[in-house]
Amino acid sequence: MPARQQVSRKVSPQKHDPMFNQSVEKAFAVLRAFDVGKSALNLAEIATAARITQSSALRSIHTLVALGYLVRNDHLHGWVLSPRTLTIGYPYLASHAVIELATVHLVNLNQACGESVSLSEPDGTEMVFIARFASQKPFVIHMPVGRRLPMYCTSAGRAYLSTLPRDEVREVLRSSTLRALTPHTLTQIPQILEIIDSARELGYAWASEECYRGDLTIGAPILGANGRAIAAVNISGPTSRWTSPDLRARLTPLLLETARAASGNVAAATRIQSTR
Repeated sequence: MPARQQVSRKVSPQKHDPMFNQSVEKAFAVLRAFDVGKSALNLAEIATAARITQSSALRSIHTLVALGYLVRNDHLHGWVLSPRTLTIGYPYLASHAVIELATVHLVNLNQACGESVSLSEPDGTEMVFIARFASQKPFVIHMPVGRRLPMYCTSAGRAYLSTLPRDEVREVLRSSTLRALTPHTLTQIPQILEIIDSARELGYAWASEECYRGDLTIGAPILGANGRAIAAVNISGPTSRWTSPDLRARLTPLLLETARAASGNVAAATRIQSTR
């Protein structure tokens, strides 16, 4: 099963490409502006986030409203995304082979460990959550499908990186904005490499409160036919129920069993495709 092509979030203008449509680029930049975390944005905020002029932003907004992807919310004094935006991403998830092949194993893992289980895949220097099975116990962190988190400070990202050659790992880390999301976030490349190197030997990676306070995670790669990860599965547990050593000691065997089973399904699917 070949890995899906990674597409960078940063769109570089193709000035020398006569087929490149900058109006389309600007429209998607307006949609991506809502990544900032606010449900409603005004014209100035959209233009700033999209890195375009306000006049260009207004034309894109007008078109997106007419197409039903944006809605004006006068109460919030700005525009908001409409449910129609989900039609862009839904076909991707609905036809995603790895989700289909891994879901039964993720459900079994969720039931066995009782904690949140997620499937994510790489995009640039980030991991994108493409499936999520919530904890059966109270857990305050909301992680919707589509959430993006940096590779350098997540167990899933480190697990993915552990299957790559070390020079590629260094390039990803150098391309990342290494900033402290919590007081526990590791931002020094040698420290991060040490965990990734350990993950390469152990088959799994970990992160302790590095993205969110109170969140402990362990992650393992789902391998493609060439031995490189195409996705990663992770378990997330709160500090109210776990310490990092306990989480790793008790749940790592379940995590590794799930990653191996999912990787086996991917390998089998690849063999079937290759004989057709």
